[in-house]
Amino acid sequence: MYTKPWRFFGLLFFTCLTLTASAAVPSVEKLLPDDTLFLLTTPDFSKLRDIYHTSPQTQFWNDPAMKPFKDKFLSKLGDDFIQPLEHDLGIHFSDYTNLPQGQITFAVTQNGWPAAEGQHPGLLLLLDTKDKSTQLDKNISDLRKKWVDAGKTLRTEKIRNNEFVVLPISDKDIPKTLRKFSGSGQDSDSDDTTTNAPKSEIYIGHFESLLIVGTEAKPIEKILVHLTGGEMPSLGEVAAYDANRLLLFRDSPFYGWANTKSLIDLLTHKPAGDDQDPMAMFNPSKILAALGFSSLKTLAFSIQMGNDGSTAQFFASMPSSSRQGLFSVLPGAVKDAGPPPFVPADVEKFQRWRIDGQKTWAALQKALNDISPQAKEGINFAIETANAAAKQKDPDFDMDKNFFGNLGDDIITYQKSPTGNSLADLSSAPSLFLLGSPNPDQLVSAFKYILVLVNQQSATPKEREFLGRKIYSVELSPAMAGPGLGDKPAKTRSLNYVASAGYVAISTDDSMIEEYLRSSDNQQKALRETPGLTDAIAKVGGSNAGVFGYENQAQSTRVVFEALRNTGTNSSSSTVFPGLGGLPNAGTFKDLMDFSLLPPFDKISKYFSFSVYTASANSDGLTFKMFAPVPPGLRK
Repeated sequence: MYTKPWRFFGLLFFTCLTLTASAAVPSVEKLLPDDTLFLLTTPDFSKLRDIYHTSPQTQFWNDPAMKPFKDKFLSKLGDDFIQPLEHDLGIHFSDYTNLPQGQITFAVTQNGWPAAEGQHPGLLLLLDTKDKSTQLDKNISDLRKKWVDAGKTLRTEKIRNNEFVVLPISDKDIPKTLRKFSGSGQDSDSDDTTTNAPKSEIYIGHFESLLIVGTEAKPIEKILVHLTGGEMPSLGEVAAYDANRLLLFRDSPFYGWANTKSLIDLLTHKPAGDDQDPMAMFNPSKILAALGFSSLKTLAFSIQMGNDGSTAQFFASMPSSSRQGLFSVLPGAVKDAGPPPFVPADVEKFQRWRIDGQKTWAALQKALNDISPQAKEGINFAIETANAAAKQKDPDFDMDKNFFGNLGDDIITYQKSPTGNSLADLSSAPSLFLLGSPNPDQLVSAFKYILVLVNQQSATPKEREFLGRKIYSVELSPAMAGPGLGDKPAKTRSLNYVASAGYVAISTDDSMIEEYLRSSDNQQKALRETPGLTDAIAKVGGSNAGVFGYENQAQSTRVVFEALRNTGTNSSSSTVFPGLGGLPNAGTFKDLMDFSLLPPFDKISKYFSFSVYTASANSDGLTFKMFAPVPPGLRK
């Protein structure tokens, strides 16, 4: 029986910190078995470490302006976390930080699960320390001694004539310091953790200088077969993996791969005797098939570093001949998705999506019908209700014709920086949504009836004239206005929309609507004129893609940086970033940070620039590619 997953992975990681050693090993595709489901690897940790030390992020962290914040953070981290954890583990991390040198791989293998009774997926960690292998036997010996001295049991097991230490592991073996920072709240001396804790096993051993850590014996045996020159299918013989390797992995210092077809099959596997109704609304197989995930073969990503910047690339293997569901229209057509001339240069974020609205609506309806005909009928009933309300004012109105029939193939969103540094400002940054249409005036007239589905008052919006265009406004309900801040309710907000220049423009900010309507004056600098943007776009394959996006990371980081400085000493990071509230015991880590010691952003702004990304499709699958150029202030 397994412990909670994140605790188990954490325990596996910290156990391995006590053992690091290895020798030169074969490449990952020659080492791992052919039933590998997932892997993360760096072929050469020394190379990755060099890249890290020269990266803009590390230079930023080491800048003298960051020294007060950095020194206090590292001091508190050492006093409150590192030193107590070293005491719990009986080690000194400084003795191990220089040991990883070559390949480091984490993998999950199927290991006969779930077909074979009692089998579990196998977790593997492989670590190559090259010429630092003399530490290997000592570390394993030290671990055995510490384990026995602590009154814990262990056993040894031979796998292909290699001796492995097998440690029974449960939640109670997680170091107290790690348990404190994880927020588990368990008392390590309680009966629940000492007698009733579920146990797993960790195998720890080596072949020559390669450290091998795993949770099951069979996957380890397959690794040893490959290391000793035996004959057994390897990951490199899997055609789907080899295709991804040739496309993405060569010369990459860090990459990952997942056999998603097998994973989906396992997730939707129905145990014997499970009489789940195949017509049920939440049947996983039906949902994944209807959305199009059943045609997904593999997922792969890689990171590439160059003198001009860094590139991240993700690829979903999904042949066009089998593409279905929403993926029959995603990510969009091969059309120009670059920023139009009316998009101003001072935007913080921009995205353009060349997706056909009418085809997408048809695909969504089909997916809903395949999942649950009742769900589709419910949505159609709501639309018919809105259609009936519209006909009371305009007998010739038809929702399919006036609204869905006027959807184009161009969706643009862009956002500017918040007007201040408060949480209220951060949560309501000015933004604009543009919906392309062959007949925007007719579409905007139908828009109010779509809004009736969520707010009955939307049928009679307020109207005003601006530069010859009619702007409509409707007050949002509290649910649509967004969450409040703390105990304060959300502020009343209005949704504004207008038809102009082939788009329906929508925003909760009056100024964004008016700026868009004035954009034909061409008085402002355009985003497309940003220095270096054209070259960056070329790095992601050009803007003729289904999706193109841009983020001014210098500006978005400035906003966050100044907001953190304003929070003061030990202020909760979850106050500035509400999403952090879901992390285990996030409050404990925020106590290590004194944000009042951060320097003004202008002192470290040279470490930040912008990034661009595209999403596109070809006959083999879907590609997402992102490029971040080296900031101008760091270029040699």
